[in-house]
Amino acid sequence: MSAKKRILFIANEMSPYLELTEFSEVVNRLAIKSNDNNFEVRCIMPRFGAINERRHRLHEVVRLSGINVSIDNEDFPLQIKVASLPNARLQVYFLDNEDLFKRKYVFTNEAEKWYDDNGLRSIFLCKGALETVKKFGWPPDIIHCSGWMTGLVPAYLKTVYKKEPVFGHSKIVYTIGQTTFKEKLGADFIKKALIHPLIKEKDLEPFKEGTNVAMMRGGATYADAVTFGVEKGDKKLLEEFSKVKGKKTLPYNAESDLTDYLQLYNDLASK
Repeated sequence: MSAKKRILFIANEMSPYLELTEFSEVVNRLAIKSNDNNFEVRCIMPRFGAINERRHRLHEVVRLSGINVSIDNEDFPLQIKVASLPNARLQVYFLDNEDLFKRKYVFTNEAEKWYDDNGLRSIFLCKGALETVKKFGWPPDIIHCSGWMTGLVPAYLKTVYKKEPVFGHSKIVYTIGQTTFKEKLGADFIKKALIHPLIKEKDLEPFKEGTNVAMMRGGATYADAVTFGVEKGDKKLLEEFSKVKGKKTLPYNAESDLTDYLQLYNDLASK
């Protein structure tokens, strides 16, 4: 019997823990369906303060916590918590940091003012997720990223983490989703995102505008496959990534039972 293929989901949001867009439910269903179809599945998402730890039975994974995520010459301690996804035998890992995520609200404060450090929070999530996988020692065949906060993951995998053995056979799927904010991630976002000498400013060209669309463009640019998770997304992104030579694409399908995603995962994993 052949070994199970491994799939890692990295997402901003996932039902039932955090539901900001409709795709949070799709991530939940994809994880369960993959798990039920002979994939070994793990999920990573931020531990936003809006997530109720008691209700969802999160607990700290002491053996994994203690990593320091270095960004722009500053170290941010990474705490890792875990929960079992309801009605499924699979683990969801939550990345936490006292300064970045323990807030009552997600991306804006109680006055709906955009957090100035949302760019830093996204860098922390992307680098922290990949460092966590290294600590797992669990090589994923597929890494499926969704949500603007995960946009840097594909770029980091193709540059900084390119020669890491744990990612040696990983194929990347990126889902272009709903545009959810109009703000920008700040003038210093690209500088902070240069987390290692192996990644250069030119590598982050698709991200330079620091917008919601730019984060999704960057993620899609570096991914091996692009899927569309929303019916009426950004028109420019739809035109840009619907047909890219050498890149698999999956159009939005409201009626999908997600077997098209499973086929995509299997096609990529068999390469």
